[in-house]
Amino acid sequence: MLVLEDGRRFVGRAYGSRGRTLGEIVFATGMTGYQETLTDPSYAGQIVLMTAPHIGNTGANDEDMESRRIWVSGFVVREPARIASNFRSTRRLDDDLEDGGVVGISGIDTRAITRHIRSAGAMRSGIFSGDAFTLSDGEQLELVRSGQAMRGRNLSDEVSTVEPFSVPAKGERIGSVAVLDLGVKTSTLNHLAERGFEVLVLPQSVTAEHVLSLDPSAVFFSNGPGDPAASDAHVTLLQEVLRAGVPYFGICFGNQLLGRALGFRTYKLPFGHRGINQPVLDKTTGRVEITSQNHGFAVDMPIDGISDSRTGFGRVEVSHYSLNDQVVEGIRCLDIPAFSVQYHPESAAGPHDAEYLFDRFRDVVVAHIAAAGAGDAK
Repeated sequence: MLVLEDGRRFVGRAYGSRGRTLGEIVFATGMTGYQETLTDPSYAGQIVLMTAPHIGNTGANDEDMESRRIWVSGFVVREPARIASNFRSTRRLDDDLEDGGVVGISGIDTRAITRHIRSAGAMRSGIFSGDAFTLSDGEQLELVRSGQAMRGRNLSDEVSTVEPFSVPAKGERIGSVAVLDLGVKTSTLNHLAERGFEVLVLPQSVTAEHVLSLDPSAVFFSNGPGDPAASDAHVTLLQEVLRAGVPYFGICFGNQLLGRALGFRTYKLPFGHRGINQPVLDKTTGRVEITSQNHGFAVDMPIDGISDSRTGFGRVEVSHYSLNDQVVEGIRCLDIPAFSVQYHPESAAGPHDAEYLFDRFRDVVVAHIAAAGAGDAK
């Protein structure tokens, strides 16, 4: 049984592990990439409904894992594949769900639920199977409504690495980048390393003093789950990094934290942007990108014109925005070397339209290093 906070109930078949689970229900529109979705730390605390009707047909493997484990609180699908058939497959998705203790539901009208969320918004929910299925309707609904809402929730400490680690640069090393792990994906680290960065991955609890003591060529804030309004410590850390003049690039959660660091507020979207088919306009080039996204919060700032940072970082502008609902999808600072995007340019599970942003970041850092060298020479 899938139970929504507003009392809606949907009966299906148990899928994955049996038991009960609670979380915010959201839908993801990707036709492919279910393994990347499941292992994306940004989905922590959420029950994910896949709008694609057939899930599990290509199985699972170790190469497509975006982190060390599955993070979703629950999984909702229309029809699980009876067999897995792909030359890269080493196991069935069902086995990963059971081994990870992920409670799911299948054989359910996912289109009806998606349309309901589109109207009513993302909400608390629960999946009940096995012994939990026998609980009364009232008991199940009470458990759902007693669950934690996503607004005001800080989940960074649940998904971040405990110990720092590094990924060596591939090819010519241009410098180092300190990555604040707020739920970073493996593909992101690989893209940074491929651009010549020695990647220093740090726990989310690290201090600004420690970050700056590493003398990084740049700082990167990753994607991650939770409400950016509940991450004051990360905002303060970022402001100190920006004041030190270190180049900055942030994605997803890192975009929202840049917005807050610049003095803008964030807000919760009705149902968020999730999936790998979200159209975004790059205002610099006029190019429309199809992007991979996974976020339920956004930055509140005007998409036209130039704004002034309310915290003293000069002029800023919206660099990208959503063509579906005009939500801010990117921020560029005009007086300091900092920019960010709301989507996932690492393109795990596709598409590849936004990979150039890692090249743009590399160019910003190389130019900053060159300018610093010229200044020292003088």
